[in-house]
Amino acid sequence: MKKQTFMKIMSTAMVSSLLLTACGGNATPTTSEKPADQGAKEKNKAPQLLRLNINSEPPTLDPGLAEDSTSGTLIRQMFEGLTRIGEDENPHPAAAEKIDVSDDLKTYTFTIRENAKWSNGEPVTAYDFEFAWKRVLDPATAANYAYQLYVIKNAEKFNKSEIKDVAEVGIKATDERTLVVELENPTPYFLELTAFYTYMPVNKKVVEANKDWANDATDKYISNGPFKLDKWEHNNVAEIVKNDQYWDADKVHLDRISFVMIEDQATAFNMFESGELDWAGAPTSDLPTDAIPSLKDQGRLNIYPIAGTYWYKFQTENPPFNNAKVRKAFAYAIDRQSIIDNVTQANQLPAMGAVPPTMGLKEEGYFKDHDVETAKKLLDEGLQELGMTKDKLDITLSYNTNEGHQKIAQAIQDQWKQAFGIEVKLHNMEWKVYLEEMHKGNYQIGRMGWLGDFNDPINFLELYKDKLGGNNDTFWENAEFQRLLNESASEEDPAKRDQLLAQAEQILMDEMPIAPIYFYTKSYVKDDKVKGVMLHGLGDVDYKYAYIE
Repeated sequence: MKKQTFMKIMSTAMVSSLLLTACGGNATPTTSEKPADQGAKEKNKAPQLLRLNINSEPPTLDPGLAEDSTSGTLIRQMFEGLTRIGEDENPHPAAAEKIDVSDDLKTYTFTIRENAKWSNGEPVTAYDFEFAWKRVLDPATAANYAYQLYVIKNAEKFNKSEIKDVAEVGIKATDERTLVVELENPTPYFLELTAFYTYMPVNKKVVEANKDWANDATDKYISNGPFKLDKWEHNNVAEIVKNDQYWDADKVHLDRISFVMIEDQATAFNMFESGELDWAGAPTSDLPTDAIPSLKDQGRLNIYPIAGTYWYKFQTENPPFNNAKVRKAFAYAIDRQSIIDNVTQANQLPAMGAVPPTMGLKEEGYFKDHDVETAKKLLDEGLQELGMTKDKLDITLSYNTNEGHQKIAQAIQDQWKQAFGIEVKLHNMEWKVYLEEMHKGNYQIGRMGWLGDFNDPINFLELYKDKLGGNNDTFWENAEFQRLLNESASEEDPAKRDQLLAQAEQILMDEMPIAPIYFYTKSYVKDDKVKGVMLHGLGDVDYKYAYIE
């Protein structure tokens, strides 16, 4: 069979990326500094220690089970997929040194690097990738991100137990260095997916020998990326160190990265100001909102846009939010611009849809911001349909412990009181517990956000395809929405595909299982000596080339 080389496929991916960006206006991803001269530069004599804060304890450091940005930040540094996203925002060969693609764009053949090793010195093999991906898809694993692999032939059917034989899934290691992957349809963003942590390998022998392998910093925690886990004091600090077994170790300059876990943003910022941290704020934590105006005035604040949406989710199975009119009422009444101007203050954009502008499908949005008149009318109609009255409503807005989330919740609580005369209670929880409660549906309105895993609108829409999907949480499902997403998967004309996705987003906004609030920006301050940190347009960070000057 004739093969296409990786470079040819990369050209296609870059064209797709440019087209997607052009749809909603060009928001160029930002890097904090250019990476250090790739290995040619003599290592700096300054201590190569980077100190920063993450908002909370990571719920897991298992690539197959991770589903949040806190866990993902550490995992991305310690593991590496077949590809890795570069400074140009495109995927490049990583654990795979060669990638061939069939003429029909449905079969990918990856050749694993001969010098790819685990941190314990064992070779990384194609069998490790096959094991890792099939482990994610195994219904017994209950991986909430399993749907990210549904582009692979029969992956969805196996994950949903519609077929029982895992050999029917299009993932096959034909020898130690060759992995053959068959897709359901041509998927232009597949090589971006293979850089995402759900697609990263795990050491088959280690995982099968110990189900708790990823729970602590021990010799059982084995990874294949630029860094490895050295210390994990739960709810206190996690430290990673350079992995000398990494195939590209010569380009890794940092000896150690220390992540302290401080939920209070003011405390973390004060540690930065006193020289105890080298970086404060995004992408691993947040700056205290009270500090942002003065940091702007001083010219110290760095702000960059990312492809992400901050939204509230509604639990749609229980009243009153089992009624679409009630959900829309609460969404329409929010004054997004006021929140941006007075609370977040970091140049965010009001979100009048689910998909960010960088990959947007309808630039003008689907509804008006702060449309209180329509909101009141919809609430009255919705409650009448439910046989309920406003004075009997008992509503709680939940969020994970964070000063910024609290201030946004308090502002929206006040906006709903002014619009409807309703007292909404607030409830905060620690991050790991909060995630579990959201997944179980133990909430009424809950704060959440989504940062793009890859540069395509489907990533924001597919969350709500299945009511029991791993990251849906709203328990909303719509047959026409599902049909449009399914049809888009096989539509090869980009313009027609965008039309299908825009129709799907219209249904999502008509039904309103989520209330979009704003499109993310990220803000941070850093010590000038920190160089080479790559901040990607999808909101993640790569410390592979970082160094202390």
